[in-house]
Amino acid sequence: MRLRADIWVSAYLTRLRLSEIPAFVVQKGDATAGALLIKLNTLNGQACCYQRSFDLMTGDRKWVVLTEGADCDVEASVAKQCSFDPDLWVIEVEDKLGRHLLDEPGLE
Repeated sequence: MRLRADIWVSAYLTRLRLSEIPAFVVQKGDATAGALLIKLNTLNGQACCYQRSFDLMTGDRKWVVLTEGADCDVEASVAKQCSFDPDLWVIEVEDKLGRHLLDEPGLE
């Protein structure tokens, strides 16, 4: 059974806040089953957007790069994804060191 999207988002934002990494919800999606995009803004004009993917071979859920590059290009890609899926959650993380904590245990 999967965790509700709103609960996952709340826990993720708390984990980031405890690590003193600024983050905020850009778009609030469906509370129960909305998909998630995490946009990492490194505050130097560059960004990377992550989405959760399902590995059919192993059954694992992993975070993979959807797009990366200039912040304006990543932002355009995120906007395009939002136009396809109104239930999508978008969280923006701002960290000069590029930390997003998605690779830590418990965030699969």
